[in-house]
Amino acid sequence: MKILHVDTGLEWRGGQQQVFYLHSILTRMGVQSNLICSARGALAARAARAGLPVTPMNLGGEFDLLSARKIAGMLNSGDVDLLHLHSSHAHGIGMAAAFMARFLKVVVTRRVDFRPKSHPLNRWKYGPGVARFVAISEIIRNILKEFGVPESRMRLVHSGVDPDRPRPGTGPAFRREFSIPEDSPLIGNIGALADHKGQRYLVEAAPMVLAARPDARFVIVGAGELMGELKSLAASLGLGDRLIFTGFRKDVEAALDAFDLFAMPSHMEGLGTAVLDAFAARRPVVAARGGGIPELIEDNVDGLLVEPKNPRALADAILRVLSEEGLGKTLAAAAREKVETKFSAQAMAEGNLAVYRELCF
Repeated sequence: MKILHVDTGLEWRGGQQQVFYLHSILTRMGVQSNLICSARGALAARAARAGLPVTPMNLGGEFDLLSARKIAGMLNSGDVDLLHLHSSHAHGIGMAAAFMARFLKVVVTRRVDFRPKSHPLNRWKYGPGVARFVAISEIIRNILKEFGVPESRMRLVHSGVDPDRPRPGTGPAFRREFSIPEDSPLIGNIGALADHKGQRYLVEAAPMVLAARPDARFVIVGAGELMGELKSLAASLGLGDRLIFTGFRKDVEAALDAFDLFAMPSHMEGLGTAVLDAFAARRPVVAARGGGIPELIEDNVDGLLVEPKNPRALADAILRVLSEEGLGKTLAAAAREKVETKFSAQAMAEGNLAVYRELCF
């Protein structure tokens, strides 16, 4: 099979990580996989460094007809069996390209858990021109169904992570960089600083945790539009150096290795691959029941779930892990097994490959 992927994201976020995993594993499996992505984006640079086939383009928004014409030319060349679109703008550009080329084998991955707006363009984008929609969680599949996508054109393929990605032993250097004592319980979060990620509820929970465990420390890894607002909130709560904002980091494996507990307070989340990264790193997870997160975590078995937007519940769950002897290790061990058996990047790639085979054979 000859698969052409399109992703328009500029930043390195969960969606781009999934595209990278998929493209890498397909290439390793002998599938002819090519990737079109933004020439200015992080995905193009990482794919090139990994020696993967990549075609950088100056991709614009979903009305970028110039890029659509270029992609249509590739579809007309006969060197593409299937077009896989991975982001909202890629969906628009790719659909336009497929229309120009009269190309029918189009797959779209949907990663976000909100309902598409009801306007004519979206009715076209989610219409019969897409042969299969890949939903990364049950909640997204249900949203697509409510929007009118037939179940016959939907498939569920959960995101996955590389179980071998963790780097044990790198955490102490991360702690030293930020002057975090070795014996301080460290509660961490990794993600873009955006409203749906819910970091403000973790900031609000921090004083409640510190009242019971003054030796605890908090770290939020990531960048985004809410950085200033979150820092102001932390200052107003008097958190000082007990809550550290690191900004964007490439060494998230070191951060995870430094954490004693991973907190995921998202109130909207397509699935939540940061949770899976924490699972792989054998870190206990406390998370909100947002979006697809409950599809990853079985409460009290491989993590703890709390109600979204509830700092008190989040703080209580964090304190429970810190205080109940053996609970963190039990949750983390079960979570690691789940990643290996159900949520690996290899399983994600094989799930997508099964969708391709439906359409190509």
